[in-house]
Amino acid sequence: MTKVQDRFLKYVSFDTQSDERSETIPSTEKQKRLAEVLLAELKEMGAKDAELDENGYVYATIPASAGSEGKPVLALVAHMDTAMDMSGKDVKPRIIENYDGNDIVLNEALSIVTKTADFPVLKKYVGQDLIVTDGTTLLGADDKAGAAEIMAVAERMLAGEIRHPEVRIVFTPDEEIGRGVAYINMDKVRASYGYTVDGEEIGELEYENFNAASAAVTIHGVCVHPGASFGIMKNALLIAMEFHAMLPPFDTPATTTGRMGFFHLNNMEGKTETAELSYIIRDHDAGKLEARKALMQSAADYINQKYGEGTAEIKITDSYRNMYEQIVPDHEELIEYAREAIREAGIAPIEEPIRGGTDGATLSYMGLPCPNLGTGGHACHGRHEFIPIQAMEKAVEILGNLAEKFA
Repeated sequence: MTKVQDRFLKYVSFDTQSDERSETIPSTEKQKRLAEVLLAELKEMGAKDAELDENGYVYATIPASAGSEGKPVLALVAHMDTAMDMSGKDVKPRIIENYDGNDIVLNEALSIVTKTADFPVLKKYVGQDLIVTDGTTLLGADDKAGAAEIMAVAERMLAGEIRHPEVRIVFTPDEEIGRGVAYINMDKVRASYGYTVDGEEIGELEYENFNAASAAVTIHGVCVHPGASFGIMKNALLIAMEFHAMLPPFDTPATTTGRMGFFHLNNMEGKTETAELSYIIRDHDAGKLEARKALMQSAADYINQKYGEGTAEIKITDSYRNMYEQIVPDHEELIEYAREAIREAGIAPIEEPIRGGTDGATLSYMGLPCPNLGTGGHACHGRHEFIPIQAMEKAVEILGNLAEKFA
């Protein structure tokens, strides 16, 4: 059997960063390189119907154990891309064996240190073996850890170690930019239930997430020579700052928690003539999300009234919805099975609303109720990302326990 950490270390060597500015499918061709590797491994271990489609999705079947034929089909889903927040190219992972609980020097030459004061969760993993970066890239546990864990449990299923129903393996591109299931073929998924393996701390069980939207704001200014600008110049950069100042200053990711929503300005660039701002908008309450969208539109309207029509352009796009309504009322057994599977692995379930989203949120509205499970990773999307090897091993155990409950 291939160890789950070996799969993970192999997968993070591929740069699979997605790109929200791209209009191609998938958004970056390089995601297909990892998809091709996953496809080859699935075929080699004996999975059936393994294919990589033209849109960059990988599908495969693990046939049911003897006696479990005809049971509802279970899907296990992970995504292949990594976030735009930080480079995923030339990742240099390092294993810290028997972690001692102290600060971790990721890169002495660049003075990059993961401090326990900033990441107190590290104290939970004293004595375990941590995979970290060299501080110049993200690691990619979101969600290559999920992919590695699904592949590891698939290998065990095909070896006859785990009793299971028919299982459909699905790997998606572009999840990090909100397009993870935009081009999925549900006829190829053909499952009754599913779980995404895309959370953080091991033991996480998530069935409630943000309602989400994005906003692209363009400010059109008027640029003339500063010495002759009186009454003429409209500085797009200053107007962009004015637009942002109309949003609630304490409704940001850094000042909210739990079910509190936010506006997140994740990119801003421009010059005097044109400025562009990119936002994500989040709220667990659908009505409050609509109010947030309306506030952004009213801010743009105000800018146009003050500086002239066409000064501000805003495009608001819905991304995904809260999966709670599609899972809890009619599919409580999916939550209970996962609780049991986690407890059987010796872990207390962690049930909290996701301050984000997964492919499972959209899949739940496409007829595939799909809670989310933790991979074991922490501090995703940044240079301080890490994952304990023992947590990945527990994730594989949990997936095996879970499959047996559907058999």
